[in-house]
Amino acid sequence: MEMLWMWIPVLGSLMLMEISWTLPINEDQQLRPEDVKLAEDYLSRFYNLNLRQHRDAARRVRSSSAREEKIREMQSFFGLRETGNLDSPTLNVMREPRCGVPDVDNYSFYPNRLKWKNHTITYMISKYTRDMKKEDVERSFHSALKMWSDAAPLRFIRVNHGKADIVFSFARRTHGDFFPFDGPRGVLAHAFQPGEGLGGDVHFDEDETWTAGRQGYSLFAVAAHELGHSLGLTHSKDPSAIMYPNYRHLSSTQYSLSTDDKLGIQTLYGKPNQKVETQAALNKCDSSFDAATMIDNEIIFFKNRLMWMRTTKTTYWNRLTEGHISTYLPGINSHIDAAYDLPAKGVAYIFSGRKYLVVQQLKRKSRAGSIYEYGFSSRVRHVDAAVHVSEYGKTVFFIGEIYYRYDEHKRQMDPGFPRLIQTDWPGIPPKVDAAFKLQGSIFVLSGAKSYQYDIRQKRVVNIIPGNSWLGC
Repeated sequence: MEMLWMWIPVLGSLMLMEISWTLPINEDQQLRPEDVKLAEDYLSRFYNLNLRQHRDAARRVRSSSAREEKIREMQSFFGLRETGNLDSPTLNVMREPRCGVPDVDNYSFYPNRLKWKNHTITYMISKYTRDMKKEDVERSFHSALKMWSDAAPLRFIRVNHGKADIVFSFARRTHGDFFPFDGPRGVLAHAFQPGEGLGGDVHFDEDETWTAGRQGYSLFAVAAHELGHSLGLTHSKDPSAIMYPNYRHLSSTQYSLSTDDKLGIQTLYGKPNQKVETQAALNKCDSSFDAATMIDNEIIFFKNRLMWMRTTKTTYWNRLTEGHISTYLPGINSHIDAAYDLPAKGVAYIFSGRKYLVVQQLKRKSRAGSIYEYGFSSRVRHVDAAVHVSEYGKTVFFIGEIYYRYDEHKRQMDPGFPRLIQTDWPGIPPKVDAAFKLQGSIFVLSGAKSYQYDIRQKRVVNIIPGNSWLGC
């Protein structure tokens, strides 16, 4: 019983009593029974409204006042006009798909400020969704975890057996934790605060359609949000924050931490410790790459804030140099998203968020620009990977499951783009982490694999482990 009560502040009680009540509404608005039911369930689940029948008039008045106060509280959280009435804007927000954890003030943390004592946290995937390939599910979770470990001194290690701090699983309706799912839409997922037993675990509603792309619900975006709860954060009022409770379709803010998110996680765990981060990243044989390109006859691989350089000269092929990015690329201290080189000009372009830098030589200062100079829409907040195909004078940008093609001579995007990666790049996964060109082939790095794509044959001709480029 004590265990059950510990989770009630996190996910709220779903046991609703049979009631009959009248919500305050605008005079010219008629509420349907389903609207009333929606509001009852919503305010009970996410704003701790106590639903009871009262026989005497005095208690009914106090109860009505409490309901109106809960509506105002909800309207305040979502930046709506605080009317206390169940108006259309309020109902519209209540209908949006969202997280199953109740709403509270910005980062007023769980009782006793629960967090993980050990900054090395294990995780496990106990049950997969049927909507996605296993490798896409794993990549989505890895990317979500990395988002938080980049912002705080945290390290996540996957385990396949035994116990794990965080367990990911997909389930329908009642699934053994007192907080059943509600079918399609509505609640998409929920998570538990750090602790023993269910603590830290993340559950996804299998009745939703999960995806790594634009259709259905982005598993990466929802996992990133729920992991915030697993680490000790509550909901944020900031619509641009990962910890905002409602899912935002086609919103790029779902894919990067806001200032509010970073403030929250760093309040719990502190700012990134370069020593801890470097030790974790130095295990070059783990996980995937962030970006890759050619500079000064060196293939450069970026991961976290480190880089590895392998010479293309046959005599010294096995020579591998590694170091911190800022050592070889002065002025670049942030995470690298993508990179490509223009051999004819002897320059490389390094992308980080909405900016790019032009590098002409290692250990030389570079100049900066905006990614929107390429013609991307404002919805694009970062580039996943890029590669230049000198034979055609084109540069390819991979973003999610789509790609753009840029004409370097005309300095504009080719018409008809973006297009789906899987439509035009047979054999290449729908999500590309990094890419570079070498000796007539484009090497695409996705997850733990490297795909050699022959430009002339337009097909994948070889697949090898991605970390083999680093001698693993």
